[in-house]
Amino acid sequence: MGHREDLLEGAKRCLLAKGFVRTTARDIVKESGTNLASIGYHYGSKDALLAQAYVAMVENMSEAFDGEIEGEPGSLERFTSVWSNIIGTMRRPGSMWRLSMEVVAMGDQLPEVRDHLARAQRDGSRGFVALFTGAREEDVPEEVVDTLGTFYTTLMMGVMAQWTFDPKSAPEADQLTDGLRRVVEAATGGTP
Repeated sequence: MGHREDLLEGAKRCLLAKGFVRTTARDIVKESGTNLASIGYHYGSKDALLAQAYVAMVENMSEAFDGEIEGEPGSLERFTSVWSNIIGTMRRPGSMWRLSMEVVAMGDQLPEVRDHLARAQRDGSRGFVALFTGAREEDVPEEVVDTLGTFYTTLMMGVMAQWTFDPKSAPEADQLTDGLRRVVEAATGGTP
């Protein structure tokens, strides 16, 4: 690996160990075996490097979401299956979701990180739509990203917050599915 890749891998390890706020440029250099100047040369700033490292970690995590998926695209069975996979990633020791909550809570203090991640969030919303509906990401229209993608992203943020704050009472996939079913039944004139 070259310095660019070494820095990225070192930044990932630092993020998991210390989080965004407590990670210094010197921590990354020590962890990556590079030098301070290489951060500016390859990434522009420590915050930009940390943001890219975080996005790379989320992208790797999304592969776990894909796992074994059951059910037809758009079905409640698929909804349960996908959320089961996602929640499974939150159970793992050293889960990066705690780091994600730090980013949300500290966003105004990390403007470069927040801006970078806000752009990446749109891609994440598109990915959620594809995952739940079976569509190819490149075929998901913008208005669907703005509606259904936003719905899934918002649900993800809530689930992430609950699993970070109190894993013992955080929802399971079947609870989310039952809640969605009740919302749909109530909205279509049924009894929740």
